[in-house]
Amino acid sequence: MNIQQQFTAFKTIVIKEVLRFARIWVQTVVPPVITTGLYFVIFGQLIGSQLSNIAGYSYMDYIVPGIILMAVINNSYANVVASFYMSKFSHFIEEMLVSPMPNYLIVTGYVIGGVARGLTVGAVVALISMFFTEINIYSYFVLFSVVILTAILFSLGGFINAVYANSFDDISIIPTFVLIPLTYLGGIFYSIEMLPEFWQSVSLGNPILYMVNAMRYGMLGVSDINLFTAFSIIILFVVTLFGFCLFLLNTGKGIRS
Repeated sequence: MNIQQQFTAFKTIVIKEVLRFARIWVQTVVPPVITTGLYFVIFGQLIGSQLSNIAGYSYMDYIVPGIILMAVINNSYANVVASFYMSKFSHFIEEMLVSPMPNYLIVTGYVIGGVARGLTVGAVVALISMFFTEINIYSYFVLFSVVILTAILFSLGGFINAVYANSFDDISIIPTFVLIPLTYLGGIFYSIEMLPEFWQSVSLGNPILYMVNAMRYGMLGVSDINLFTAFSIIILFVVTLFGFCLFLLNTGKGIRS
């Protein structure tokens, strides 16, 4: 399989993944936008108006970066886990696996679809947030880097979940019992400096904390976590999960029977 053929196969996967969520935008884009809009109203305006500033910013301004990133996380993950599991369920993933197309292109194609949906929803949520507060960007490089890396990371996570899933129920277990708790405990709605020392230490074991704080630094210029440490952990997770995805495809784990 020459480079041109590989590129054609890769492009086909990417187009399929993007069109998949774009065609049903009422189901894939609108619901998370409505949900995050409620976060702005309930947490930002109703509750936030009763709270004091955090790190020199109003509560609404402080939580906006985390809410935008939460939308990116959830939708990147959801897109890949649902799409790849359907590929398994419909048994057309075998056609890609027996083709001469490299496995790294298969993974990358699905990941780009997840990133596209995550960025799309994240951008719409950012626009919605402008109705509630003024958006200021402290560092465009940090902001876009952390958003893209986070979308890639959770797209890979969704891929792994889909590989191991044996039923439609299995693709909702990780988001419900792992992803949602980690997200809510990842410093989106509070600074870890507000926690007792013990729980601050516990929070440092939550990888989402580093992403949220890097995102907050990109928008506001404040962070509870050293920026270099945050990016190092994010990149380490991305590289590790990508390698694990390739391992799963190469060995046929959860796919070949």
